[in-house]
Amino acid sequence: MVNRISWFSPVDYEIMLFYEDHDIAVTAKSIAANIDYHRQYVNKRMRVLEDAGLFSNKEGIYELTDFGREFLAGNVDEDELPEP
Repeated sequence: MVNRISWFSPVDYEIMLFYEDHDIAVTAKSIAANIDYHRQYVNKRMRVLEDAGLFSNKEGIYELTDFGREFLAGNVDEDELPEP
């Protein structure tokens, strides 16, 4: 369950929902293809979500952090989530 976050854009919810169903390491291009958004925009938002601690990025491959998994589990309040 993805909580409502004031600074999230609509694509951020789609990204998080994708990862809720697929806890895998993939590129922004692969995410974009699966959620029907433009790759460049997804890449930009992935960097924002990475800055918030939800994802790690290793050579262009994004995966959820433990903090990101806690967020998806509903165990993180908005005030615990650093605004990038």
